[in-house]
Order: sequence, then structure tokens, then C-alpha cells
Amino acid sequence: MPNSYFQFKQFTIHQDRCAMKVCTDACLFGAWVGRKVESGQLTVDRKNNSRALDIGTGTGLLPLMLAQKSDGWIDAIDINHSAAQQAEENIQASKWKDQITVHPVNILEWKSEPYDLIISNPPFYENDLKSPDTDRNLALHDSGLTLVSLFENVARLLKPNGKFALLLPAHRQTEAMELAKQWGWTYSEFVQVCQTEKHTPFRVMFWFEKSITASEEKTIRIKENGVYTENFRDLLRDYYLAF
Repeated sequence: MPNSYFQFKQFTIHQDRCAMKVCTDACLFGAWVGRKVESGQLTVDRKNNSRALDIGTGTGLLPLMLAQKSDGWIDAIDINHSAAQQAEENIQASKWKDQITVHPVNILEWKSEPYDLIISNPPFYENDLKSPDTDRNLALHDSGLTLVSLFENVARLLKPNGKFALLLPAHRQTEAMELAKQWGWTYSEFVQVCQTEKHTPFRVMFWFEKSITASEEKTIRIKENGVYTENFRDLLRDYYLAF
């Protein structure tokens, strides 16, 4: 049975009321986005009134990881009220409670000024066998939010020069690339995530934007020869207690 909480270096994620628990690929995604913001590839700070949005926040993990690397304003939304309430509690218990605002709302109904950055680890098992657990279905399956709808709403809410960071199963990468092209986006960075050197990619991470000058493709392996890779350790070093 999963732990009821996950302890990071600077915050705690309680997850007993969320269908989807803290997982390695979500942590890697949050650290990857945080690193890009920290390195100056995108400015998300209060001085410039920069704003970010997390679509499908779940436990509130991603906005907390982003807030650790940026002082910009962050909205976090989730259609599931229990998840949104737990995300709110996790955020209120952190040092970034005045920076992040949680909204229990469907993205289809969300209205806001445009964002500089939108991040999402969305429901992704479209057309796959569903669980009898309704909350888990909403978290895992896109019966409530298809990938097409996600892209439409990101396009609606993103500034013309904004960035869109997306985590998906590897088998949906071509679909995501085609949808991005329809909206005039391409990736400046595309990362394939593998469990080990012997495994094929199981997740992909995109950094979409317009008017890019160069694209980069990478592969991150979580473990090699039974131990965490240095690349993985480097990304999670500021978050994981073990590192």
C-alpha cells in the first residue's frame, strides 16, 4: 500500500485522498521544469508579474516543485474536489502558500489572464481498460479531458511567447507532436525517460514554444546497473532526501 505522504527536502506531500500518488516520472518532470526556469530559459517571477498554471495538479506536487525554483504566481487546478482540497492543504503547510493558489475547477471552465508557463501531467490512458475506481479513472483516463482538448485549452490560456511543458506516456509522443504543430508550436527540448539502459522509453517530456531556433533531444535513464544515474540524481538533488 502506498505511503500516505511523501517527504521532500523542503515540503511534504500528503496523498491519502488523491487517486494518483507521487511517482518517479512526475518528480522527474517537476525537477526538469524547475531546472529550465532556474537556468533562465523562462522568467517566472513576481517582479515581471509572471504567472504559471498547472493543469490537473493532483497532490500539488508540480507547483510546489516549481515554486522552489521561482517566485512567480502559480495557479493549480484540478477537477477532483478531494484532490484539490489535499493540494491546498499541502501547499498551505509549505513556505510557498502565498505564491500558489488552488482552484477546484474543470480546465474547460477556467478563465484567466494568459500565462507565461503552463505545465501538465494530464490524464493519459485514453481508450485503455479503466479501473472501477471513479476518482482513479478521472486521474488516469482522459474521458473528462482528451489530449486534443488539453491542447485547445493550453492554446487559449498561453501567452503568444509562452511555454508549455508536458509529460506523457511514450506511445503518445507522435500524437502530441502533431497537435502541437496544429497550434504552431514545436519543441525546443524533447526528453525520453527510460527505467534502465535495458528498457525502452516509457515517458516523454516536451518543452513546447513558438519561434525556436534549435531543438534538442535527450534520454534520461532513471537507473543503470541497479543504481540511480548521475543525471537523475542531479535533477532531483534539491528535492529528494536520499540525494
